[in-house]
Amino acid sequence: MKNVLYAQAGGVTAVINASAAGVIATARRHPERIGRVFAAQRGIRGIWDEALIDTRSATDEDIVRLRHTPGGAFGSYRYDLKSHEAAPAIHARIFEVLAAHDIGYLFYNGGNGSMDSAWKLHCAALAFGYPLVCIGIPKTIDNDLALTDCSPGYGSAAKYIGTAIREVGFDLAAMVQGRPKVFVVEVMGRNTGWIAAAAALASERPDDAPQIVLLPEQAFAPEAFLARVKDVAERLGWCVIVVAEGIRDAVGHTLAERSVEGGYVLLGGAGQVVARLIEAQLGYRYHLALPDYLQRVARHVASKTDIEQAAAVGEAAVDYALEGRSGVMPAIERIADSPYRWGVKPVPLRDVANCERHLPPEFIAPDGMGVTEAFRRYAEPLIEGEDAPPYRRGLPDYLRVEWQHVGRCCPPAAFALPPSRV
Repeated sequence: MKNVLYAQAGGVTAVINASAAGVIATARRHPERIGRVFAAQRGIRGIWDEALIDTRSATDEDIVRLRHTPGGAFGSYRYDLKSHEAAPAIHARIFEVLAAHDIGYLFYNGGNGSMDSAWKLHCAALAFGYPLVCIGIPKTIDNDLALTDCSPGYGSAAKYIGTAIREVGFDLAAMVQGRPKVFVVEVMGRNTGWIAAAAALASERPDDAPQIVLLPEQAFAPEAFLARVKDVAERLGWCVIVVAEGIRDAVGHTLAERSVEGGYVLLGGAGQVVARLIEAQLGYRYHLALPDYLQRVARHVASKTDIEQAAAVGEAAVDYALEGRSGVMPAIERIADSPYRWGVKPVPLRDVANCERHLPPEFIAPDGMGVTEAFRRYAEPLIEGEDAPPYRRGLPDYLRVEWQHVGRCCPPAAFALPPSRV
């Protein structure tokens, strides 16, 4: 009987803990085949530092509440793991810790880079002859994972953005006076426009907010954009513009970059560039908002569909592991649009790792500044349903557990991992 190790990686979501709850609860139902269930504190950093949590410090009731809690209950970490051939010392340390705690099942919960790391750990286990079942569990608000209809985390981020944009539209419509004004919202989306596109779900009528959505998949055309802004603002007295942080000009350069950390370019400021362009060329007053982390942790307005899918991939991961399926990821499969029906199926990690899924052309409006009905048919089922967390004294009552750590069996690592970008 082998033990389980679960790890969270990359940016958190409003529902990643539902996947964790799915793993833990399902593993507990198989005491005859699974020993202890550990979680790595801060993802791969926890494995490296041998900082492992014993999830037995949480009751079954705690695990139910974990499903309602945002953020990453065990802490996350962003690290681009190299192959065992390129980084033998890194992998040697990881497998030293796994062996010391008799880990036979490893569940790695994250996005594109994390699925690549899970695939590399699977390959390393085969090369080292270590008996490990390694499974990736999908998660990302960016919705850019390959081979899955959607990524757990996206539906809730989409619901939050759609809700916020609908509400701000009511605010602006109520305050029309004097010269036109614009409201610019910059959302996450480095290379893909899934989150920005979701803002369009707020619109029910032609003049509803947002009137303009700018996507990384479509080159930014300043003249056409300004003409559209002027048309809307002069007619309505206001205009809402949603900007993905990664929008690019005609030659493929991002409109704004904040800084570079260890070779990784941090994006941010595209909304400001667009807003200032409007002010300079059209003379309109603008307001600028950056939801930033708010869009990825808003559990209070999470999608029920998203929560159920996040839990389902966690449960399926354990089922696949017990079947001996290593090197796979449980993916969401769309069975029907209306009524929406879905299931879970295993897909090869090697075909998901570091593959980025963009908005297909049929989802982008002909003018490049909005979305089509095809996108709405795709996205609307993903934001359906409400599953509010419990409240106490007027605020969400999220789970806080004093996790118990497992005693260390290995000597300290010879060197430290670089700081996480999370």
